[in-house]
Parts: sequence; C-alpha cells; structure tokens
Amino acid sequence: MKEDLKREIRKVMKFLGKNFSEEVLDRICHHTTFNTMKKNPMANYSTVPNSILDQNLSPFMRKGEVADWMNHFTESQNKMFDEEYEKRMKGTDLKFRTNI
Repeated sequence: MKEDLKREIRKVMKFLGKNFSEEVLDRICHHTTFNTMKKNPMANYSTVPNSILDQNLSPFMRKGEVADWMNHFTESQNKMFDEEYEKRMKGTDLKFRTNI
C-alpha cells in the first residue's frame, strides 16, 4: 500500500464488486493513509485502557515503516521468527513482502 495506495484500493473495490467515483476513491485514500489513521482514535487504539494496551510503553501505530519491527529484534529473535514463519507457512502459496 505504500507504493501505490490507489492501485491497492482499486483491487479491493474490484474484489468487492464496487465501482466508486474518483472523488470517493480520493477520500478513501486520504482516510487510509498511515498519518491520518495514526491520528484517528477509531484506528489507533488510543481509547483502549492502559491496563489492556499501554501506549506509553509502545504506541499501537508507531512509524508506518514497512518491516521496521526487524530493526528491534536481536539476531537470535530474527532467527527464531524466520524458523517459526517457515514452519507455519509451509505448504501455502501465500507470499508477503517485507521490503519495498
């Protein structure tokens, strides 16, 4: 979605069998950008009590950078993640991009 938000939204529209005007598409794009969603309490979980999700420790929506979580794992954690990912994804044809 970072590369071409409109393209991705059009894919969802096609999947849902919808055909919206460019004006509606522009509004959807605006409201689904990371910066807009980060400010929206309905998307950023800021209304969730701290006892459930303490955003003072780590905000639910942090930077909006693809795969930034990898920068916070140790080498050992990255290895454990890769092994678990391979185990759980074995036999599927799903492909996820972790870099742009």
